[in-house]
Amino acid sequence: MENEEPFPQRNLSDHALTALRHFYSEQDMQKQRFEELKSVTEQSNSATRFSMDMFAEDWNASQFWYSEDTAVALATELLSEATNDTQIAVISAPSVFVQLKNLLNDDVIAHERPGIYLLEYDDRFSVFPELHQYDFRQPLKLDPSLKGRFDRILCDPPFLSEDCQTKTAITVRWLARTRGEEEKATSPRVLICTGERMEQLIHRIYPGTRTTTFRPHHAQDRLGNEFRCYANYESNLWALE
Repeated sequence: MENEEPFPQRNLSDHALTALRHFYSEQDMQKQRFEELKSVTEQSNSATRFSMDMFAEDWNASQFWYSEDTAVALATELLSEATNDTQIAVISAPSVFVQLKNLLNDDVIAHERPGIYLLEYDDRFSVFPELHQYDFRQPLKLDPSLKGRFDRILCDPPFLSEDCQTKTAITVRWLARTRGEEEKATSPRVLICTGERMEQLIHRIYPGTRTTTFRPHHAQDRLGNEFRCYANYESNLWALE
């Protein structure tokens, strides 16, 4: 029938009908905001500052964004001593990627412009042209051009399970730039932020990685698991334990 209602609104109470209309209005506004954001991100000379406020956390997808201080600290670390030739991959940590965008827009590292990429399952982040859709359950289902490309990799596997952590590690190894014998001193920098109870597994699946003194914090204090940062190199941001 041409005039059939998509939902049986005629049977709803006034209160329920108002709530339904508000829901659709919010959806429309959210869609418009994302279209505006996408338009901004496609401008290479944009000086816009981005915020995670646009992206509500989905607890069912194990989304817990970092606090701004933590995200800025990790993004600054990834950009430390970076050059135009540096390639940076951020896996399942969009709040760090957003701060990378902000720091580069702020000219924090002068005129250097390293390549930055976000590997993320949530397609809301497709507003950023640097997004590559990523599902840890298919760790090598990625654009072949990314293989062996990256000098710096940060990952925050979404789940505290051996399966998720191990498959993410497969992705990290696949992405890491391979170095010749004479370049071992500049091997790719790898950062892993995940639960403290994953420590022994992280040390095993990322040879040469140690626990650091840096403690990541989240914007919402909802996690019951202590978080740690693991790395395969020393930094001014942390000491290695």
